[in-house]
Amino acid sequence: MSTIDLADREGESLDVTAPDATAAIAARSPLQLFWRRLKGDKVAIAALVFIVLLVLAAIFAPLIIKLVGARPPNEQSSEYLDSFGTPTGPSRENLFGVDTLGRDVFSRVLYGARVSLEVAIIATALSVTLGVIVGMTAGFFRGWVDTTLSRLIDVLLAFPILLLAVGLASACSLGNGCLGGLIKPGLSVVIFTITFVNWTFIARIIRGQVLSLREKEFVDAARSLGASNRRIIFREMLPNLLAPIIVYSTLIIPTNILFEASLSFLGVGVQPPNASWGAMLADASSIFDSAWWYMVFPGGALLLTVLAFNLLGDGLQDALNPRGGR
Repeated sequence: MSTIDLADREGESLDVTAPDATAAIAARSPLQLFWRRLKGDKVAIAALVFIVLLVLAAIFAPLIIKLVGARPPNEQSSEYLDSFGTPTGPSRENLFGVDTLGRDVFSRVLYGARVSLEVAIIATALSVTLGVIVGMTAGFFRGWVDTTLSRLIDVLLAFPILLLAVGLASACSLGNGCLGGLIKPGLSVVIFTITFVNWTFIARIIRGQVLSLREKEFVDAARSLGASNRRIIFREMLPNLLAPIIVYSTLIIPTNILFEASLSFLGVGVQPPNASWGAMLADASSIFDSAWWYMVFPGGALLLTVLAFNLLGDGLQDALNPRGGR
């Protein structure tokens, strides 16, 4: 505390006690600032909790099925069909009812989550990796490299994405697959197809970001110190691209989940008897009027999963924004 003598208009001396101006300021790291903004978004936190629970349910699906006393996903039984051979609804033995072959829908929904998450995460990782490499190369070197890669992206974007995916998946789902058997029918076909059609979006976004970053002062400083192009790209520019990469990756995961469901719905995705939400919806479309549960539960799981990833992506975008208001 300090004492300040002030003279009033009549010349009298007044003692005024002033508060200490040295207040402790706690420094926060970028990670702490990010978490502070994110935890303030209750919707994003709720979506994150749902996604974590979904991942845990997919990982421990066999244990969960055993704990609730459900049957394995591919076990067929006419015991749970009625006298007319139609599926029966939710019961103590079958929490989500059964399908036309007497298989437990609850077990198949859990194992369908495994397929959707596996395809989405792997395909997203491959798409983002390829898109980041191509986008950074085009944006940094410009000239004929940028022109060639940009025209390639434009050509791929000109195709109807779903029709292109269906054609690729159909071609690779026959015989020994594609590329000499490297891409075999099943999950590998779906992952390859999604990666092939989705890397172009992230490549275009990253290219635009790099075109702006390459004109910044820190790039000129690194170049003046003798840094190679490779070091500038991966050590200087890439850390500045992490925020858009994280946000876009979170937003592209639900798109890939819908892609997988669409391909499986059309019969060119995950092959039976493996469980897939898209395949279950396709099977349920013909009996929805008499077996509503067969469409409602896998459809609800697909809806909630896509919604949760979209809400989390929006929350991450706000939290990673340095001009965020929280």
